[in-house]
Amino acid sequence: MLTGIHILLTLKCTNECDHCFLQCGPSREATFTIEQLWILIDQIKQMGTVNIVYFEGGEPFLFYPLLLEGLRMVRAAGFDAGIVTNGYWATSVEDGLHWLKPIRELGIVDFSVSDDEFHRLDKNDRRAEFARQAAQRLGIPTGTICIEPPNVSLQATEGRRGKPVIGGGVLFKGRAAEKLTAGLPVRDCNELTTCPHEDLLSPERVHVDAYGNVHLCQGLSMGNIWEKSLRDLLRRYDAHNHPIVGPLLQGGPIGLTKEHGLAISDSYVDECHLCYTARKQLLPHFPQYLAPKEAYGL
Repeated sequence: MLTGIHILLTLKCTNECDHCFLQCGPSREATFTIEQLWILIDQIKQMGTVNIVYFEGGEPFLFYPLLLEGLRMVRAAGFDAGIVTNGYWATSVEDGLHWLKPIRELGIVDFSVSDDEFHRLDKNDRRAEFARQAAQRLGIPTGTICIEPPNVSLQATEGRRGKPVIGGGVLFKGRAAEKLTAGLPVRDCNELTTCPHEDLLSPERVHVDAYGNVHLCQGLSMGNIWEKSLRDLLRRYDAHNHPIVGPLLQGGPIGLTKEHGLAISDSYVDECHLCYTARKQLLPHFPQYLAPKEAYGL
């Protein structure tokens, strides 16, 4: 049962982080209009199961008036609201207070700030910290999202040699699959038989971008809300007959490659790495399900 919607308000961002699932950045243009937000939120109301709506991106604060209006719509519709931001706008705590006071008045239940090496300009960049401090002063529920560059440690095993374990929290899809995999330990592709991160059969939350794509996973679409309503998409969603999801459910990323006869390497860093590689090969054949193209660096 779908309970959460994450609105990708824009794909434009202040940064081009190497770990970004959607390959967002300053050159990306896809951004919701006010009218599109009205349509989407009306469709969410018709679902009858959703209780929280997040605004994220890209960087939603780049379109601050649109963000505020979206929050007003969501709150008026009776949903809880949350925001994910990199805090670029908080050049001081006092500046952050001015940005956040209107948001505090609207009422949100979660304010998550990305604060890590990918998002900071340098070691002296404290904007995410200032954003958090401003939110805390205003009594806004606040959290931190921290993704560190991949690091490798050895996990003890019964044998003599340790098993390499990749830490840091990076998922190797989107830009990370292309920029952060070099030199990392790899696994036999035939071991990659499941999707360990997403409930593709019965998702509890999805992301929706301005093109109308409903993301089961970033860059993997259930369908398009500008063609069919969200309620209709969920009603008609047949995971096992979806050309990408079906093989993933049956055999994971390696099952996807076998189903479509793809040429692949013998080893990959993890399931996301192989899945992304396979999906990028399949993009010309299933553009309606592998969208938006930006998620694949196009």
